[in-house]
Amino acid sequence: MAIASLKSLDIAGRRVLIREDLNVPVRDTRVTNTARIDAAVPTIRHCQQAGARTIVASHLGRPDAGRVDPALSLKPVAEALGDALGCVVPVLEDWSGGVDVAPGKVALLENIRFEPGETSNDPDLARRLADLCDVFVMDAFGTAHRAHASTAGVALAAPLACAGPLLEAELDALGRVLDEPARPLVAIVGGAKVSTKIEVLESLARFADTVIVGGGIANTFLLADAESIGASLAEPDHLDTARRIMARVDVPMPVDLMTARRLDATHVARLRLRGEVRGDEMILDIGPETGRRLAALVAGARTILWNGPLGVFEFDQFGEGTRVLAEAIAGADAFSVAGGGDTLAAIGKYGVGEGISYQSTGGGAFLEYLAGASLPGVAALEGRGP
Repeated sequence: MAIASLKSLDIAGRRVLIREDLNVPVRDTRVTNTARIDAAVPTIRHCQQAGARTIVASHLGRPDAGRVDPALSLKPVAEALGDALGCVVPVLEDWSGGVDVAPGKVALLENIRFEPGETSNDPDLARRLADLCDVFVMDAFGTAHRAHASTAGVALAAPLACAGPLLEAELDALGRVLDEPARPLVAIVGGAKVSTKIEVLESLARFADTVIVGGGIANTFLLADAESIGASLAEPDHLDTARRIMARVDVPMPVDLMTARRLDATHVARLRLRGEVRGDEMILDIGPETGRRLAALVAGARTILWNGPLGVFEFDQFGEGTRVLAEAIAGADAFSVAGGGDTLAAIGKYGVGEGISYQSTGGGAFLEYLAGASLPGVAALEGRGP
């Protein structure tokens, strides 16, 4: 791709608009998890130190199009961002007449989804955003799969457009997995439904050496393999999909499972061998022997891609499979990339972050990129450099 890099541009004194993904959890007007803010700080600080007049744009939540919702204001985010940068970051609610930001200073536009036309990629809104800057920087991988005015539209309308360091790091890490990975490549895909990850599974079946499935997805694969799954979550309509994937790539099936009649924090997990799950039981995790076997597979990998837990890890009695796998990934002599909200939550819960080579900030974009889709927020940057 012919995409310019922010670090290659002279931005001293220039107006720089950065699209970041600052869609963070907020409770009682306080940010409760600053991971996405922390990930964006190096890009913003680079612009500050270069003497740019820096404006940051982001969304928060899903307000009704064009309606201001005070509960989704970016003011708490601006406060957390200011704490991270060591400066005051004002929130600009009305920027229609332009923005005056001094060199080295930073301002944050109010929630861009308050603007009519953001999610429909309205050309007029894209032009208004482009008028705010001399250089547009796309740094929000988590929103790159959406053709919105503040992602793809402004990239095409701005005088110059480039990729920020965070976006570049995401593309480099995923490229290292997808293009010429060190082998064997082991992919782990968990989640509730095959239907939400068909394209990803189909794509991985073409280039991975082993695909480990977990959660409700694994139940569908077990059912496709003619095994009893009791009352477990599964998708019978996608058995042919599961069989097709199993015919293309190695998909190790569990040999033991943890089950329960109901899902709650106090219910005791029962160990069942494969094929012995009772009719009133739900499969909620893999068993210890399966965990050992999968950990050994991961230990021998050279490249690891992880998206989704193996069980209902939010409850400790159904989280051992995910914990064992997380620790195996962190301890493996491999390049590992992890992405998705539940995956990052599991990494945090089990304290294995330092052992993961790269943690992606993207959710839907992460999955779409793995599935081979073109991301509009990235494609719009091609040929838009100096």
